[in-house]
Order: sequence, then C-alpha cells, then structure tokens
Amino acid sequence: MKSLRVLTLAHPDLLPPESKDGFSEKEAYVWKTEFDVISTLRKNGHEVFAFGEQEDLSLLVKTIEEFKPDIVFNLLEEFHSNTLLAPHVVSLLELMQIPYTGCNPRGVMLAKGKDLSKKLLKHHRIPVPNFEVFSVGQKVRKPRHMKYPIIVKSISEDASKGISQASVVESDERLAERVNFVHERIGTAAIAEQYIDGREIYVGMIGNGRKRVLPIWELEFSRQTSGWPIATERVKHDPDYQEKRGVLQGPAENLDANVVKRIRELVRRISTILELDGYARIDFRLTADGIPYFIEANPNPEIASEEEFAQAALHDNIEYPDLLNKFLELGLERAGVDYGNA
Repeated sequence: MKSLRVLTLAHPDLLPPESKDGFSEKEAYVWKTEFDVISTLRKNGHEVFAFGEQEDLSLLVKTIEEFKPDIVFNLLEEFHSNTLLAPHVVSLLELMQIPYTGCNPRGVMLAKGKDLSKKLLKHHRIPVPNFEVFSVGQKVRKPRHMKYPIIVKSISEDASKGISQASVVESDERLAERVNFVHERIGTAAIAEQYIDGREIYVGMIGNGRKRVLPIWELEFSRQTSGWPIATERVKHDPDYQEKRGVLQGPAENLDANVVKRIRELVRRISTILELDGYARIDFRLTADGIPYFIEANPNPEIASEEEFAQAALHDNIEYPDLLNKFLELGLERAGVDYGNA
C-alpha cells in the first residue's frame, strides 16, 4: 500500500504523546488505542496528523481543508460528550466526500441504540434477552415478561460505562435504585435486560460487502471467586483490577462445531441487518445449552494492539500493521477510491 496522508480523529483528551517513556502502564492505558494506531500508521509509512475534536466541527472542516487528507482514521466515539452524536461527525465526513475508516453513520446509529438494535434483531428471530427501557423520570416497575436477575445499563453508552457488580439486580428495590443511578450519574435512559448466565463472547468482523469473521474470542472469568461474571467498567479499563480478579481474554475453547458455525452465521446476519461495515465487534452471551444471545454491536470497537479485536485478528494471521492498513483500504474502497493509487 502506498503512503497516505491520514488524519486521525480522536477525543482531544486522548491524543497521545510521541513516546510512552515516563508514563506508567496505568497512565498509558487511557490513550493506548490512539497511541498504537498513530505510531503504527507512521511505521507503515503514512503521513499522520493527529487531531482532537469534541466541540467545534468548524475546526475539523478547516483542518481537513488545510491538511487535505487522503482519508480520516476515525477514533471518535462521542461529540459534546454524547455518544449518540457520534454518527453525525461521520455524516459530516460523508458530506465533505472524505474517505474514513470504520462504520458508516447509519450503522453507527443503529448499533448505538441498544433498544433499537435489539428490536430489529428480534424481528429477524435472532436471540436477544428480554428487555425494558426506562426513560428519565419514568416510574420503574419490573415488566411481567422479565424475571430476576436483571442487568441495568445505559441505553447508549459503550465501553461498559456505568456498569459495575451493582448493575445486576435481584429485587424491585435494587432495580429502581440502579435505573435511577443510570439516569442521574450517566444522564441517559436505562435499559434493563434479562441477565443471561453464560460465557462472554466477542466476535470481530472486517469488511464492507463481503464480511470476514474473526476467530471467536472470550472474556473469561474462571478464576473469579466472587461476584457476577460480567464485563464491568473496571474489568474493561483497569489492568490491575483485571489481574486481581483473574480476568483473561483469548480464543474461545471447547465450542461445539455447530455452535461455532451458528455464531459466525449470526455475525454476518447481524452485520447486514444493522448495516455495519468497515469493522465491528458483536458481543454475545453463550448459554450452557449453546444459545448465543446478542448483547450489543460495537461499530468502531477498541482496536489497541493488545485488546480483543486485534488479538483475534492476529490469531487469524493478520498482523497489527496489516490490520490498520486493511481499515484504510476498506475506507477508500467504500468511497470508490483505488487505494493503490490514492
């Protein structure tokens, strides 16, 4: 692949330093994705301009006009601190006819709404947990079609924001408390889902039209001696806590061949129904009797070199530098650009 002018778009607070020297592992963990992407793109021979955006799109427009990138590498997950506004930033890039990596705005919108994605997939007879949405100010009552335990989350935030052991509730009182927590602390509507007892399964997808499904990955809690086996915010973002709790990630083992086939088929179907392209990750809870329940779709998921998506790609013989170049190729392809001559 020839050298490209790449504008990396990220949250201003996550723009990384030139080097990790002098930073602890915990400090560097915050901007690990941005660091890995930017440093690897440069090693791949691309000219990279790192740009932070969160409040003023006119600055993004001006930067694009001045830098004239061949493509934008999109790492932005929110705008004005609101994840539901993220699709609109991608829409701006489309209006400017600027190629970009990751998912298209419609796919981001469908996936970001946890209730909307579940409604669509349930209509297509894909297993999803029973759920109920509680808007801010709405009286909280357990629906008749649900039973405890129930897990309560933000309807739109990702990266396990706001999820803790207290998110799994087993009484009307705890349900009301946790819904109010989401309303007051996260500032969004809450979605209460039937808790699915099973294995935490992640499956990456790469592609625009034809999708390449990566090896099935698992967040594994077998060494955890107490608490619910769920991906809390601390599990996702605190390496010391991960080590303390014995949380491991790696290829899902001892899966029946028919279950593997079913999961891979579901990933392709879900990607089509939710109009996901570029790259994405689909999360499931796999029950003991082999039923994969859809939990959520993650357009533009975590792609740090040591995290699940990149590690699953490596397990599929895609080295990290090649993975990032593939994301660039897919963005240019979607825009109708010959990436060999970009």
